[in-house]
Amino acid sequence: MSTHTPNESRFSSLRPQAPSPVSGGAAGAPRRPVGGPQPRVPREPLWRDLVGDVLRRERLAQERTLKDVSEAARISMPYLSEVERGRKEASSEVLAAAAQALGLGLADLLLLVGDELARHARSRVVRGRPSPRAQYDGFCLAA
Repeated sequence: MSTHTPNESRFSSLRPQAPSPVSGGAAGAPRRPVGGPQPRVPREPLWRDLVGDVLRRERLAQERTLKDVSEAARISMPYLSEVERGRKEASSEVLAAAAQALGLGLADLLLLVGDELARHARSRVVRGRPSPRAQYDGFCLAA
């Protein structure tokens, strides 16, 4: 038998609750140091955001419209717009078609996106930890 009335709703928040000023927070909850705001570590960008940024930058550099590129790539204009805005994760076929419509190969597009990702990684500052790539410095795979 239930202990609540039929019209009573149950609610459980999935978000962490702010500590109560009286109780000092939930039992077992980690305490933040008192003082100034904590430095924010920049969030690593998503691949789809970087792909969209590169596609849009290339299209605008060529002074082409979204309609023009979508027709040349045989991709719907709303879908290409969503890809450019990082709202959709495009398949390799769609990326290849969009790249070709812009006069690029798929490898060219991926290299440009990789360069963007590397630029973001260089701008991130992680204190006290070496770059994950540092462990591979001087390491070479034999062919």
